[in-house]
Amino acid sequence: MHVRTSLLSGRPARAVLLVFAMLAALLAAAVPSAPTAHAAVPDRWGFAYLDNATPPAGYVPDPSRQWGSWPSPSTNPVKVDQIGLGSYVVHFPLIGGPGGIAHATAVGSAARWCQIGDWKTVGSGQDVYVNCYLPSGAPSNSTFTVLYTSSSGLPSTPSGSYGYLNSDSSGTVLTQYNSTGAVNAVSKGATGLWKAWLPGLGLASNAGNLQVTAVDAKQGARCKVSDWAPGTAGQTIVVACYNASNAPYDTEWTLSYSYLRAVHGPAFAPRSFGYLWYNGSLPPLTNYNSSGATNTLAGAGAPFTVTLPSVAVPSDTSHVTAYGKSPEYCGLYAPWARTSGSVRLYVACFSPSRAWSSSFVSGVSVDACVSLGWCDT
Repeated sequence: MHVRTSLLSGRPARAVLLVFAMLAALLAAAVPSAPTAHAAVPDRWGFAYLDNATPPAGYVPDPSRQWGSWPSPSTNPVKVDQIGLGSYVVHFPLIGGPGGIAHATAVGSAARWCQIGDWKTVGSGQDVYVNCYLPSGAPSNSTFTVLYTSSSGLPSTPSGSYGYLNSDSSGTVLTQYNSTGAVNAVSKGATGLWKAWLPGLGLASNAGNLQVTAVDAKQGARCKVSDWAPGTAGQTIVVACYNASNAPYDTEWTLSYSYLRAVHGPAFAPRSFGYLWYNGSLPPLTNYNSSGATNTLAGAGAPFTVTLPSVAVPSDTSHVTAYGKSPEYCGLYAPWARTSGSVRLYVACFSPSRAWSSSFVSGVSVDACVSLGWCDT
């Protein structure tokens, strides 16, 4: 359930294979309506891709890459205003409310990253602030993807599992959701390190998808998954954050976990979705495509090409998160392409020296979903 809590809990992380990887999430079109007897999960959500790094006031980004849970999103679109160099506010209509989380991912061939500055209810809508930076830490205009989602309640017949956290720099949980009704928790470690505990979610082996995003309105910050220890009782995830100087840094962050669900956490599976994690091989429980097709990875990280067959139906979005114990970071090299029913994601990773970080990378995880009609879970 969705609650605000400051409960903290430590959970020892088990050893896992330490590789530098990235986790990507792709969400497409709409989600089929749930039966009326069930609670709607998520309650409110929306996504967009800002395809113009210097948008005019009230800019409507790419219509084929935005959607949400409000009535008639095709005729009541997301809008974006630029409020400074590398600084934007994304206006999601009619989904205002407390809690929830947001993710952002830079899109472009140059080394940049984007993070969340804040999110808040404005009138009936939800405004999400996104800030983008160069490797030096200087603000920089950039295209990016952004997602907001908020869940509460427990549907009577959910599939898979889903949870999220928003933690401040001290490890205090600001908002959280767990599809089992359990309470997620965070414990603070050394500078720039936190341990998140998601009880009851996932499986005893690596299964599903993870996303992490820094939340900082004052300076550049990058967050990633440093370690992931699955267990029969739940998922332990170590989150690591860095400043622009690549030093460990305490900041606010968001994390989401989904298994057999799309990145925004719908309790009732969309008609088409999938994910992939490559860590030198393709663990079967982290490589899923609801069409029965096989997701693939190609390239050496400059960029990678991730192909998800049979899920190419607009509207859609994608997010990337790095994995590992060093300051490398990842983003989308270019907007994803839809070809012959397949989606192709182009993913680039960068080392602290700003060079392509192909030799460090051995993993990719992708999450995708597609359906037709009005978005309502």
